[in-house]
Amino acid sequence: MRAQRKGPRRRRALITGSLGALVFALLTVNILLGSYTVTIPDFLAMLGGRTIPGASFIVMETKLPQALLGLLAGASFGVAGAIFQSMLRNPLASPDIIGISYGASATAVAAVVLFGVRGAGVSVAAIIGALVVALLITVLARGRGGTGLILIGIGAAAFMQAAVTFLLSRADLRNAQDAMVWLSGSLNSANWERVAILAVALLFLLPLTAAGSHQLHGLTLGDDTASGLGFNVPRARLLLTIVGVLLAALPTAAAGPIAFVAFLSGPIAKRLNGGVASLHLAALVGAAIVLAANFAAVNAIPGISLPVGVVTGALGAPFLLWLLISSNRANQGG
Repeated sequence: MRAQRKGPRRRRALITGSLGALVFALLTVNILLGSYTVTIPDFLAMLGGRTIPGASFIVMETKLPQALLGLLAGASFGVAGAIFQSMLRNPLASPDIIGISYGASATAVAAVVLFGVRGAGVSVAAIIGALVVALLITVLARGRGGTGLILIGIGAAAFMQAAVTFLLSRADLRNAQDAMVWLSGSLNSANWERVAILAVALLFLLPLTAAGSHQLHGLTLGDDTASGLGFNVPRARLLLTIVGVLLAALPTAAAGPIAFVAFLSGPIAKRLNGGVASLHLAALVGAAIVLAANFAAVNAIPGISLPVGVVTGALGAPFLLWLLISSNRANQGG
C-alpha cells in the first residue's frame, strides 16, 4: 500500500520539479537572450542597482517586466482554465471558450474607448465584465448541465466579440490601434504597475484557490456523488466560479485575452499527471506556454515583435479542432 501511494507522489513531485525548472529556464531566456543579450553578471549587477547605459532600460524596464507579466498571466490563465474544466468536467469549458475572457475584453475595451480609462481602472472594468458574463451564462444554463453552459457561453462569446468590433469601429484611430494590439494578447506594453497589480491579486486569490481545491476534486465526481460525500455543492460552485472568473479577468486586463492558454494548460497538466487534474501543474504549464510563446513572438521575425497571442492562437487552434473531432468520434461510437 505504501509503495502504491508513493508512486503517484514521486511522479507528481518529478513533474512539478521538471516544469518548475522549465519555467525558470524560459524566464531566464526571455530576460537574457533575444535581439538584445545580456550576461548573467551584468543582470545581477543591474538587480543590485548598478546602471549600465542602454542595457538597464532595455532589461529592467522592458524585458524583465514582460517576462514577469508573462509568468504571472500564464499561471493565472492556467489555473482558471483547470478550475472550469474540472468543475464542469469538460475540456471545452475554459474561460476563453465560454465567453468569460471575452466579457472581460468587452468591458475593458469599452472603458478605454468610451471613457479613456487607463491603469487599474481597466482591471476593474475587466473584472466587472467577466463576473457579469459568468453570472449571465450560469443563469441561462441552469438545469441544462455542463454542455448547455458551454453552448450558451460560446454564444455569449460571439456576442461579446461583436460588441468589441462595434466599439472599435467607433473609436479614434489611436485608441483602436492600441485596443487591437491588446486584444491580440500582448506583453509588449508590460510595465511594473501591471506586474504589481497582478502579483498582489494573485497573492490573495491563490490561497483561496488552494482552499477550494478539495471541493474541486469532489465536483469532478459529479454533483450527486459530491453531495453524497458531504460536499456543499452550490457553495463550492459559487466559490470556485468567482475565483476562476477573477483568475481569468485579471491577466486579461493586464495583457489582453492571450488565446488558448487557459484552454491548453489544464488538459496538458492532466495528461502529465496521469489523468488527474492538478491546479499547480496547470499553473506551471500555463506559465511555460506564455513564456515560450513570447520568446518566439519577439524573436521569430527580425525587427518585428508579434503579440504573444498570435503564437498561442496558432498552437491552440489545431488542438481545439482535434478535440472537437475526437469528441465527435467518441459520441458516434468510433
